[in-house]
Amino acid sequence: MNVVVTGAAGFVGGALLEQLARDPGFSLTAVVRLTQSTFPAGVRVLAVSDIDRSLDCGGMLLSCDVVVHLAARVHVMRERSGDPLAAFRRVNVEGTLNLARQAAAAGVRRFIYLSSIKVNGESTPLDRPFTADQAANPLDAYGLSKWEAEVGLREISAATGMEVVVIRPPLVYGSRVRGNFLAMMKWLHKGAILPFGAVEQNRRSFVSVRNLVDLIITCITHPRACGQIFLVSDGEDLSTAELLKRLGCALGRPARLIAVPVPLLAAGARLVGRSDLAGRLLGSLRVDISKARDLIGWLPPFTVDSELAETARGYLSDSPS
Repeated sequence: MNVVVTGAAGFVGGALLEQLARDPGFSLTAVVRLTQSTFPAGVRVLAVSDIDRSLDCGGMLLSCDVVVHLAARVHVMRERSGDPLAAFRRVNVEGTLNLARQAAAAGVRRFIYLSSIKVNGESTPLDRPFTADQAANPLDAYGLSKWEAEVGLREISAATGMEVVVIRPPLVYGSRVRGNFLAMMKWLHKGAILPFGAVEQNRRSFVSVRNLVDLIITCITHPRACGQIFLVSDGEDLSTAELLKRLGCALGRPARLIAVPVPLLAAGARLVGRSDLAGRLLGSLRVDISKARDLIGWLPPFTVDSELAETARGYLSDSPS
């Protein structure tokens, strides 16, 4: 099976190619912006300037069976663009749909799109997780761009017959993770005293990169994945305090938590203009993965504790002692 992976130099793309390359049944092409990236032996590499509406795929899709589209302008914590929605649309909508149209014209059978749980929204009640088939409710420019791309892909699928599969992950972590998860590990590794000991009533879903890759590979081959949207997680939701405790154990640095009342934490975040961060640390965002289980028989093969341990090993190997 010939598989083209865009965003192949990224966090998820690198892990996906590493796993696919172990199976001789796959012939792989990595689409990247950074030509110095390294990949497993036998992976063809195609360097492009950007994936937007100007991209011309040439002949790279002519013998392709499946495209796994991971390349995106990702959610940024401190936006510098004067028009964030236009910047997200250029890559996430126009680039995605341009690639999908060319894939359909080349006879690609299936197009797998890595979207985002932000299409569903930013938070959930504790007892009502997001489900795969509920109405979309994106609340920021990034989430809206991902939703618009999903809508466009469905239209292309209906017009051409190319199968489309959409996967919406929550926060993805694993060895070499960046962003907020890396910041948490740095706090814990330094022995910082953290004020989140009272944040025990929220629940958040996360997904390790290895569990996400496993679902993507299932969707490459499973006939019943065609036309579906799947949510994905590790299958165990954690409070902020529990996550910090278990991640601290994985790092060999027990979390030093003090119990500042949650309303006080929220008020402090508002005062310094970080209500967005407070929402992620104090609120709930849960996803229901039962559709993937019931329809295609997928369950996360790796546990939360094994994945936190893997993430901690990667961090410690990169950090000075």
